[in-house]
Amino acid sequence: MPELIEVELYLRTATRTIGRTIAAIERLDPFGLRNGSGRTTAAGLEAALVGATVVAARRIGKLLLLDLAASDGVAGSAGSASSATDVLGLRFGMTGRLVVDGSADIDELLYSSGRDDAAWDRFRVRFDDGGTMAVRDPRRLGGVELDPDVNVLGPDATAITLAEVRAALSRSAGSARSAGSARSAGSAGSRAAVKARIMDQHRIAGIGNLLADEILWRAGIAPGVAASSLSGARIVRLHAAIVSTLAELTERGGSHLGDVMEARHLGGLCPRDGAAMRVAQVGGRTSWWCPKHQR
Repeated sequence: MPELIEVELYLRTATRTIGRTIAAIERLDPFGLRNGSGRTTAAGLEAALVGATVVAARRIGKLLLLDLAASDGVAGSAGSASSATDVLGLRFGMTGRLVVDGSADIDELLYSSGRDDAAWDRFRVRFDDGGTMAVRDPRRLGGVELDPDVNVLGPDATAITLAEVRAALSRSAGSARSAGSARSAGSAGSRAAVKARIMDQHRIAGIGNLLADEILWRAGIAPGVAASSLSGARIVRLHAAIVSTLAELTERGGSHLGDVMEARHLGGLCPRDGAAMRVAQVGGRTSWWCPKHQR
């Protein structure tokens, strides 16, 4: 955590920066620089950000994007990037939060510290009006990148189609971005665990560990089941669970507010049928499921 739902809340926070010009980079932790584009150095960020105006804010999966333009650019809105000349990508790892002008839409994250300490600001800019925007991250697992390559991400989980889910379960990671040519699961299916597949950001952008367990619990699919074993009907059920889970938990306000969350501990009982929950490492992540209705 944070997962897609939390970053969607960060997007709401980020809209408060639209139309504001960056005057200075006040803090930059070199540990958090993600230089996939080749431009993300301290000097590169200074050149791109200082004097630039935020013209739009948007999100793809767990990646928050701020579109920047020269200070005479016309401010846009969330989702609009027509006048952008640079893009600032913010990743939050497990414990990062977005803080604008000293406040955040999420005060505390599961698995993070209950403290709110500005000393944990790993990246902070000051606007010319005196306000600030910071990524506050106790564990330093997030990152900052100029012009991140969003083409490596799969479709955003909130808008994923049934065809895209089928493609995400296939062997080829790239097929998730060309769902129209996807074949039915079977010969095209992957031997990897279904949980690993839906958490692979190259296949589906936005689903993390908590959401994956909730989605699979609702779909009645065990996390370790091979993606190749899913029938057409089960894939339909999985797609429906992705859509409904994200909609409901966004309304509730967090990825940690799922129906099965309280049962994710030793001795926990399935809220649906009362069976003792099981736990194991699936795809490198601690996974909880009900052995009675998840098959």
